[in-house]
Amino acid sequence: MQYAVGSPLPPPHQPGHGPAVGWSPAAHHPEQGPTPVPPPAAPGYPMRSPHPVASQQAPGPRPHRAPGDPGPHQAAPVPPPPDTTGHVPLPPGGPVAAPSVPPATAVMPDPTTTTLAVLLIGPAGAGKTSVAKYWADHRGVPTAHISLDDVREWVRSGFADPQTGWNEHSEAQYRLARRTCGFSARNFLANGISCILDDAVFPDRPVVGLGGWKRHVGPGLLPVVLLPGLDIVLERNAERSGNRRLTDEEVARIHGRMAGWYGSGLPIIDNSQLGIPETAQVLNEVLTRSIASPPSW
Repeated sequence: MQYAVGSPLPPPHQPGHGPAVGWSPAAHHPEQGPTPVPPPAAPGYPMRSPHPVASQQAPGPRPHRAPGDPGPHQAAPVPPPPDTTGHVPLPPGGPVAAPSVPPATAVMPDPTTTTLAVLLIGPAGAGKTSVAKYWADHRGVPTAHISLDDVREWVRSGFADPQTGWNEHSEAQYRLARRTCGFSARNFLANGISCILDDAVFPDRPVVGLGGWKRHVGPGLLPVVLLPGLDIVLERNAERSGNRRLTDEEVARIHGRMAGWYGSGLPIIDNSQLGIPETAQVLNEVLTRSIASPPSW
């Protein structure tokens, strides 16, 4: 606490003692001035108190107020501001509704100019990230690419790498990354920006399965499986570096598990003999069919 220059601090008050001699609060606050003395009463009139309201009026009964009615000295409660994300308020739940089947006479929607949410599934080395980036770069509408591996690697200290052993920590970080990707996709879609997400979703592991993506993004998410041959996946994996590169045994095991998508009803693209532009073109064709007849998943 700061005091005005020349105004000494009051001495500490000790129990059992009166105010310190020589220190008066009024004396050290000249801006307050001396206590006013009421003028003498005129002849024939009684003396009046300088504060008639405070000294002569007794407090009356308090007025009755309904519950929730603010008092005379209480401000009315201010409602909280609406929760908004980005430019458009984010609706509850997934804003991506299941695509409606157009009538037979209607023109099929163009997947290159329609706002879509796509999930590209495949093993390591399938080319998911390269195809997703190319597809997003060459669309006629704003499109975002969201990679689960990129979001997982936002964690720097304490990163739980499944390559060192799949455990509760790596599983928890996968779930957290998936929720983050789903929220980001919903935010982009609510603002009119398409999304393509890529993730190595296993058909035999519900924890990291499609159910989470449907909850986080919405039932209108269109899943497509990218599954080249094992020799192609091994060749592409060998070109990787860092923690993105897996052992040949791990790649073969993952590729074998991904084969479970056959017979699942999801569209599958074998891009063993296709380059990135050709694969993106096939992806557009698959999405056109998925919009007309959404897969059951």
